[in-house]
Amino acid sequence: TSVRMRGAGQDKSLVLVDGVPVNDPSQPAGGFDFAGFDLADTLRIEVLSGPQSSLWGSDAIGGVIAFTSRELDGLRAEAEAGSFDTVRGRIAAGVAEDAYALGAFISRFESEGVSAAAGGAEADGFDSTAWGLNGRYAFSGRVEIDGRFRHADRFAEIDGFGPVDTLDTADTTDRSGFVRMRILDGLGLDHSITAAASDIVRITDSAFPSTYEGEHRLWRWQADSRGAGAVAYAAGVEREETRAFLNGYSAELGVDSVFGALRWAASERLTLNLGLRHDSTDDFGGETTGRVSAAWRLDGGFTLSGAWGTGFKAPSVSQAVCDFCFVLPGTATAPLVPEYARGGEIALGWRSADSRFNGRVTLYRLEIEDQIDGFFDVGTFEFYYINIDRTRTDGVELEGRAILGGGLDLSASYAWTDALDEGAGTAILRVPDHAGSATLAWTGERLSAALTIRAEGDMPDSGGVRDGFVTANLNAAYDLNEAVTLTARIENLADETYQQLRGYGEAGRSAYAGIRLRY
Repeated sequence: TSVRMRGAGQDKSLVLVDGVPVNDPSQPAGGFDFAGFDLADTLRIEVLSGPQSSLWGSDAIGGVIAFTSRELDGLRAEAEAGSFDTVRGRIAAGVAEDAYALGAFISRFESEGVSAAAGGAEADGFDSTAWGLNGRYAFSGRVEIDGRFRHADRFAEIDGFGPVDTLDTADTTDRSGFVRMRILDGLGLDHSITAAASDIVRITDSAFPSTYEGEHRLWRWQADSRGAGAVAYAAGVEREETRAFLNGYSAELGVDSVFGALRWAASERLTLNLGLRHDSTDDFGGETTGRVSAAWRLDGGFTLSGAWGTGFKAPSVSQAVCDFCFVLPGTATAPLVPEYARGGEIALGWRSADSRFNGRVTLYRLEIEDQIDGFFDVGTFEFYYINIDRTRTDGVELEGRAILGGGLDLSASYAWTDALDEGAGTAILRVPDHAGSATLAWTGERLSAALTIRAEGDMPDSGGVRDGFVTANLNAAYDLNEAVTLTARIENLADETYQQLRGYGEAGRSAYAGIRLRY
């Protein structure tokens, strides 16, 4: 349900959908919940590692994950069923022409699941219903408007603190959407004006019931240079507002921003990039962040690149009002201050002349000052948020791909991560030292299949160490004809007993079969 990048917490990964931030203002740290996110209409996923605040602002300390949606021209339907009484279905239809596009979808997912507590016996199910609309219209060759809206209702059975078996539940409704106007060649620039909004309501039924309501609003104007010259640039302004109502508390945060980016192709081999941004928050002052990077194409298919950037993150609404905090009378807690990050990387990449083989090795460091984290005093049972003086993450990332011929395609990645709380001299929790994966895919005339193996080493976690694990998934698809495809997959192929997080259960071997229709 969350993604960590380069040892930073999940709240420091900014998630964009069609250029719009969608991080959850009702989450304690403001991170994004991937659990109910439907990838069926996703065209492309881009991952930008390291501090990216100069272009995207707060929450982009660890990096940015950007999803771009596709426009559908035709009809698509799919259904799948399998282990744990899991059923999934989706139908989508649309028309896409040069001058306009219109589309809609509705999807349903439900599963009895497994126990969220690793030692539990009571299954914790999940169900979700989502629907959405999208549209685009070109008034002329220069002016175009487009937008998307999405609504989702999710119901999850969860377990109590420990974790231990309970009958706790969480009922969530969220809505999000945006409208964007593009104006080409206005005063020699291409302009985009975006207005976006998202709302979320989450009601938790447990021994400690809670109600969250969050609102996020964004207004952004950006202008980009035209043409394909040696110099390209972009600049813009942005206003972002977050409001939340948390268990009787209410608060709001706002930030005004101005940003700019420049790319200079200094030669056929050397490209330089520069980005600057200033954020002025309503409650926590202002901060200027920047990023500079360069790529130098060498002989023999090699490319040497490097980057250095800074990041800034204000406390979330939940942290600002200290939601879920328990402090004894007379206890004074220090006021929170924003987090500040700086990080750099150097990488060497290689691609063969025929593009069948490529690889990359990256060395990086990420330092965060005043990182915000929850503090629990085992003696007094007090809980509140504090700023950690300094954290530091060093890492090495390896990735590569080989097109082997005969329809075979091998890709692999590995990461070594050393994440340390320098003030306490202890490892940062929930960051494994070693992690990696490999996928061997095969594509035939009608049949395709892929085997993915994923592994993580031992990981420090709350209350101890989570043991390392190796797990594998197998999936296949068979095209009956141009309109019908049969699918099958097996997850946790070896029926490994493992935990992603210490104390929380994961499913054993499971199997699913489905069908996809397209017209």
